[in-house]
Amino acid sequence: MSSLLNIMDWFGPLPIFEKVYWSVAILFSLFFLVQNALSLIGGDHDHATGDVDDMLDADDGIGFQFFTIRNMFGFFTIFGWTGLACIHSELSPALTVIISSAAGLAMMLLMAAIFYYTGKLAYNGTLRMENALRSTATVYLSVPPSRSGMGKINLQVQGAFRELDAMTDDTEPIPTGALVTVTKVVNNQILIVTKQN
Repeated sequence: MSSLLNIMDWFGPLPIFEKVYWSVAILFSLFFLVQNALSLIGGDHDHATGDVDDMLDADDGIGFQFFTIRNMFGFFTIFGWTGLACIHSELSPALTVIISSAAGLAMMLLMAAIFYYTGKLAYNGTLRMENALRSTATVYLSVPPSRSGMGKINLQVQGAFRELDAMTDDTEPIPTGALVTVTKVVNNQILIVTKQN
């Protein structure tokens, strides 16, 4: 209780502008750390907002994904901490917003580039999709029924956790978090899965 009072004693007198930056920095740093920790242990990954995440070529891998949840967490994390550095350097509010926004966008661009080139490596022929057959995977982006659309699954194949496109012949959609079994590979890039009972 006393530590909470100490935090409020410190946070209360801060100017509103600085409070906003502290709130953004702390909140999104926590989101960013939790999401990346989950990624390392094969848990939930981010997914793109919009149709960008569904673009896949057989030869070129996934498309360049700029607006993803992971990248947004990275943007606001760097935005917050860079803004605080600017505030403590006594820069003007306008300059603080400009610099912190530029730093956040640079972080998004860097992360998008890293995952783009990592995705290309995953799909350039080094991954043998047939090795995923009969594997158990976790759905992280809902798989629509009867091959009516594409979802995403996380599974361990060839010694690494991977995020792959999936469809199903099941007549019901397979929700996020469900366990599935890989039953077939289509065009050496899309996995056909069925929900485990």
